Amino acid sequence: MHEKMKAVLLSKPTKGMDVELSEVSVPKAKPGWVLMKVRAFGMNHSEKLLRLYEINAGYIKKPIIPGIECVGEIVDPSDSGFLAGQKAVALMGGMGRSFHGSYAEYALLPAHHVFAVESKLSWAQMAAVPETYFTAWGSLFESLDLKAEDVLFVRGATCALGYAAIQIAKAIGCKVIATTHKAEKLPLLQNADKAALDTERLAGKFKGVTKALELVGPKMLADTLRLVEKGGIVCDSGILGGVYALNGFDPIKDIPNGVYLTGFFSNDPTKKAMTDIFAFLDRHGIKPGVGAEYDFSHIKDACCALDDSSVNGKIVVRVS
Repeated sequence: MHEKMKAVLLSKPTKGMDVELSEVSVPKAKPGWVLMKVRAFGMNHSEKLLRLYEINAGYIKKPIIPGIECVGEIVDPSDSGFLAGQKAVALMGGMGRSFHGSYAEYALLPAHHVFAVESKLSWAQMAAVPETYFTAWGSLFESLDLKAEDVLFVRGATCALGYAAIQIAKAIGCKVIATTHKAEKLPLLQNADKAALDTERLAGKFKGVTKALELVGPKMLADTLRLVEKGGIVCDSGILGGVYALNGFDPIKDIPNGVYLTGFFSNDPTKKAMTDIFAFLDRHGIKPGVGAEYDFSHIKDACCALDDSSVNGKIVVRVS
């Protein structure tokens, strides 16, 4: 193993066009931590927010290697019980914020957020799974208690998380209604039973919606709460609308009688969840959607694509 590696290091707000690779030392394994050779990683909206704004926060240890997920092979298991060469995924738990993340050739990661997996998917396809499908899985099953007989409404569906949620819901037999705020993106929702343009006032326009996945976030939440039938559940799992909190939200008036509001925070993945997700994908023959693939040497282009929202679906970077 080499002593040096390529990685993205951030110390200040950095636009995609200014991202570059640096040469840094390969981290050394230590008790409770696992050294992984990164084969590929998916890119996420939260990494864009970190790079452009959040990097200024005092709680970010700088310089930081960003990246909240990756797939690869265990190089040094330390005292974790993993085996060298084992295929694994890692996500969340402070990756890319509290400690160095996945935009690198090697990553030193806490063992409790690394999960051995079995999969026939390619590295690029695997890299599209961890954070996106875990969030979709938790939102649909843990928060929404989704069943085959449900009618699921997905707001802000033309994103990697939206596509994943539609795939999973259709696989168990749900009817899915999905929206986008751009007319030209309606054809991208062909896997849903119905694709609709989001006019921002959709309450009362759909009948029989029992569950709703809100990916636009607080900006549209009040309207989405009035979309579902009495007894329905709304899960807020996204912030695509650029509004991060609700001001003046009155739970008594803004949550309709008999409607339930929940959310899903993906910071605590489990071994069971990751095993179940990969088994589900294999059992149903689901290929994770990859919107675009970039080689690590072209990380600048990948970051620009993330900044511009020019890719429909998950951006994946192949490292080795």
